[in-house]
Amino acid sequence: MSFDDRNAFFHQRRAVLAGIAGALVLPHAASAFNVPDQPRLIARDYAKVRHRFRTRLLQKGPAPDKYEALAAPPDGEQIFYRSHAGGELELAAWISKYKRGRHAKPGVLFLHGGNAMGVGQWQLLKPYADGGFVVLMPSVRGENGQMGNFSGFYDEVDDVLAAADRLAHLPGVDPNRLFVAGHSIGGTLTMLAAMSTHRFRAAAPISGNPDAFRFFSRYPQDIRFDEGNRHEFEVRSALCYAQSFKCPVRVVHGTEEDHFNDRAGLLARRARAVGIHIEADTAAGNHTSALPAEIEQSIRFFRSVAA
Repeated sequence: MSFDDRNAFFHQRRAVLAGIAGALVLPHAASAFNVPDQPRLIARDYAKVRHRFRTRLLQKGPAPDKYEALAAPPDGEQIFYRSHAGGELELAAWISKYKRGRHAKPGVLFLHGGNAMGVGQWQLLKPYADGGFVVLMPSVRGENGQMGNFSGFYDEVDDVLAAADRLAHLPGVDPNRLFVAGHSIGGTLTMLAAMSTHRFRAAAPISGNPDAFRFFSRYPQDIRFDEGNRHEFEVRSALCYAQSFKCPVRVVHGTEEDHFNDRAGLLARRARAVGIHIEADTAAGNHTSALPAEIEQSIRFFRSVAA
């Protein structure tokens, strides 16, 4: 598949949420709730908040994106992992093919963009495997016709943590060298996951949205929770819990995504105020064309942290 073909794939569902730009530039568009200029900073630990808070879904159903049937890509295998409190959700994930060696390999949990998993996304991850990482790309609840209810950036974090546990226990994978990265919606989940556990050595959110208020003001049709409860937005906003990161973080977006600058900068300032190692940078291109360079940057970042 050519890069243009991959680009086309990533443009499905409103250009794989390239409309996030609109969410940031037009913060009050189509909004039925108040969008703060700056979401408040909450000092409580995000992992502890997640332990106690349960989202209230007023609508229950699958993720909103169109999807393709899940089948293992040629250079990967399809495995399954269990999520939710009792492990009742069995969800699919793709793992890169690798050979066990004398030394365990580092692992990368990569969270795809959009609300459906597809081969086009997987093919962009080849540099991780070529670089010696074992790559796991999980689907999450409600995607691709699977079990579970779409919640929009909250219950899906449980799935990410469960997938990380699955990766950590794969034969030949070093559980002490696990990294997490993700693009677009996956970038948002990357930030929230990196605040929820000490399992990751480093995190690389790519074009993730740290402000759920702005995101859902643009896409109110994706709201499944009680929008009358302000805290429902806060638990989906990395900006509110920027001081809860539990590993080094590198936040990056494309140079043609200037609308991310203020939020990435604010996230970094809030995190640095308590001594968190966080970098904020850009790569040449837009929401999709910058992705190959951003993946290469994440690899260099992971290697520098693990050195």
